[in-house]
Amino acid sequence: MRPHDADSNDLSALDPAMIDRVIAQARVDGVLLEIETEQEWIEDKGIPFIVRWITSLVSKDAARARAAGEKRAAFNPFLPPDPKLIIGDLGPDHRVVLNKYPVIQRHLLMVTRRFEPQTAALHESDFRALALTLARLGGLGFYNGGSEAGASQPHKHLQWIPATPGGAGLTRFTDRLSAAPLLEPHHRSGLPWRHAFVRHAGPLGVNAEQLQQAFLLACEATGLPPAADPMPPYNLLADSQWLLVVPRSREQHEGISVNALGYAGSLFVRRPEQIDLVRRIGPLDLLTAVAT
Repeated sequence: MRPHDADSNDLSALDPAMIDRVIAQARVDGVLLEIETEQEWIEDKGIPFIVRWITSLVSKDAARARAAGEKRAAFNPFLPPDPKLIIGDLGPDHRVVLNKYPVIQRHLLMVTRRFEPQTAALHESDFRALALTLARLGGLGFYNGGSEAGASQPHKHLQWIPATPGGAGLTRFTDRLSAAPLLEPHHRSGLPWRHAFVRHAGPLGVNAEQLQQAFLLACEATGLPPAADPMPPYNLLADSQWLLVVPRSREQHEGISVNALGYAGSLFVRRPEQIDLVRRIGPLDLLTAVAT
């Protein structure tokens, strides 16, 4: 299934005007609790990383961040999602939902309509939802495969953020891979953790079959069993050209949590004094410490 084969019902949940209308109303209703942050750039071996932290001037954001970090096993915010956060259905198996506690504006979640664990293998329908989103909106899709990979909820959900100048993205790592052949795994020199990049988009653009094939190739190259249940922890990231897989060993290092966006050059700390810790460790060594 190629994105242009999708019917209009699939794509209505990915209409930018619809997304902005739901965001505006969710703000009015007080159900969208955006976390205000400050940011700083740290360069490591020529690679720029953006590090965000909760502004100390806005105490309500700290309370929101604490709430966003709570992991209550008995509570599933996706079954069902708050109706005021739902953009719409994305095919028969997924809903597009606003992230209730976004650090980045227009942060979307592609949540399975029925419960599946975040450690379950990714299916064809998951790649279809991701491919539709990337084809319609561009930006960056990602998946935290289990709590050790940065997942904060056990219910399966892919995530998406828009492309922004200087924001999170794979281009800071794929700049040396521009001539790489389609659907072949590649290692990017200078990245000291186990990983595989695969260029998945051909002349016709993003499609689910090639995106899934790229994932299988990346899993093979990194030693991950793509059909395991549960899957070992890993991060998946994809933009309109590239897919990246990184096996994970743990969720945090020296109190700094890392999710998939770390491997797109974006880190988040809860206290401004942790900026110095990131600088001392170095972003590349931090990402290495939580990988395998």
